[in-house]
Amino acid sequence: MQAFFQFLADNPYILLFFTVGMAVLVGKFSVKGYGLGMVAAAVVVGAALATWASTYGVKLQLDNFAKSLFYYLFMYGVGLRVGPAFFNSLKKDGITFTILAVICAVLGLFLVVFMCRILALPPGAAGGVLAGSQTMSAAIGTAEMAVEQGAYKLPAGSTAEAVSGMIALGYGVTYIWGTVGIILVCKYLPRWWGVDARKAAKEYEAAHGVKNVDDSGLTGYRGGGLRAYRLENSAVSGQSIAQFRKTYPQYRIVNVLRGDEHLGAGSDLVMQKGDVVALGGRLEDLTSNLGLIGAEVPDAKALNIPLDQAEVLVTEKALEGKPLKAFGGEDFAGQLQVTRVERSGEPIPLGADIELKRFDVLYLTGLKSAVNKVAALMGKVARPSTSTDLLTLSAGMVIGLLIGKINVPVGSFSVGLGNAGGLLLSGILVSSVVSRLRFFGSTPNAARNILEDLGLVTFIAIVGINAGATLLEQLTGAIAVKIFLAGFVASTIPPFITWAIGYHVFKINPAVLMGGVAGSRSHSGPAREAAKEIDSSVPWVGFPVGYAVSGVLYTVFGYFAMVLSQ
Repeated sequence: MQAFFQFLADNPYILLFFTVGMAVLVGKFSVKGYGLGMVAAAVVVGAALATWASTYGVKLQLDNFAKSLFYYLFMYGVGLRVGPAFFNSLKKDGITFTILAVICAVLGLFLVVFMCRILALPPGAAGGVLAGSQTMSAAIGTAEMAVEQGAYKLPAGSTAEAVSGMIALGYGVTYIWGTVGIILVCKYLPRWWGVDARKAAKEYEAAHGVKNVDDSGLTGYRGGGLRAYRLENSAVSGQSIAQFRKTYPQYRIVNVLRGDEHLGAGSDLVMQKGDVVALGGRLEDLTSNLGLIGAEVPDAKALNIPLDQAEVLVTEKALEGKPLKAFGGEDFAGQLQVTRVERSGEPIPLGADIELKRFDVLYLTGLKSAVNKVAALMGKVARPSTSTDLLTLSAGMVIGLLIGKINVPVGSFSVGLGNAGGLLLSGILVSSVVSRLRFFGSTPNAARNILEDLGLVTFIAIVGINAGATLLEQLTGAIAVKIFLAGFVASTIPPFITWAIGYHVFKINPAVLMGGVAGSRSHSGPAREAAKEIDSSVPWVGFPVGYAVSGVLYTVFGYFAMVLSQ
């Protein structure tokens, strides 16, 4: 094994990507759905390899430039993801969930610092406990940044390497309960509170026309349809399309075929017996008035109408808070279907009463002309693109690094966001501007995911490798137990208080609040498990705002956990 470890030490790039690959493999293992995931596995695998190598006298270590580079890419990617939602959280409808996210995050920080002090944990443990107990791996980077910038003063006899090792150790020990604990808490909180969340979800669904987006995505049911009928009904023959529409507003005639001639669907067009009429509408309407026009026919020419799929970004201020059902009287109604609505990158349950917010993205399928009309009314149409605007990416990175150089004098020292904080802020600003102009600076989701996933898992792997050499010197059973206890308290208490405030003070629907608590911990797993527990997608309604706000807060709090724990 010594030869193997020496080979890895002599070939740092192989060491790096070997560790990343192993982390991905280890992260896939789970017990009853619970596992480390590739990010937590990265620090475990990295630290284990380095510790094992140290027993053979081989020191595995990787360059800090690479560690910083990948972390900076990750932070910029996070900013791109949460940008639009972060600003939406400052608006009236998002304030409640923003408050809950702030309460949960601040409580987590306070408890981490408090427990680390009373348990006299070693230097650096606070940053790792904050990152692990709150399941925010990015906080490791800001914790290390506090050391690099000198905001965290190294105690006498300690080294930066030892502190980094303790950050990694604190993270590894507390991460498992941080993940499993919040899932269990969010899943069973209503039951412990004596609340029937399943019933509350059904009431919310009935009141808001919400459908369950977790149902099977590929089924034989289609909410809308387009069918062809041969005109045989004398009551309809001789009517113009405008007259027909006035009598039957639930239908849309989208094409009329007379012989081999396409007549279109102008409002003044008068229909005649023998015409083949292409009729669109909801499935229940198309099947409720059989014989209204005549017999259905499989006429390919009449149904040869261009269809379109597009994403429409809502940018019009006048539409803020307007429910989807308010568009039932528009001339495009019945000609397309809303298949999905995303808010801050997360799908929210569809329903007639769902209120639009600026920067929501509507996924539409239907007639191309109708899609264009919706885009003109609501905002901008976005055609999916696989290309990335590298110019915008580079400019955003430069701007973020420049912001990170800004320092404000406070007493005898200066305070600034640093490179990581500057890149996070830059990503938020760039994504907010791009979402308004859609899409001069396109960064497709797949490209952004690469920035986040590869950036974070590689950074964490390097942290684990560099920390591994010192772990054997620092790790004892007593320290491990104390770290776990600190993480258990900091992870478990804040969600209960957040729930109590949301339920008793803000009177939030319990099913929605389940997602709100998950969002306040910036973890999608609890929202997913809560939705399964009550067989409803309603928890996702409360998730997006808290997710965006807490993700930023927990990341920054890694820095403050270190500074305040001194």
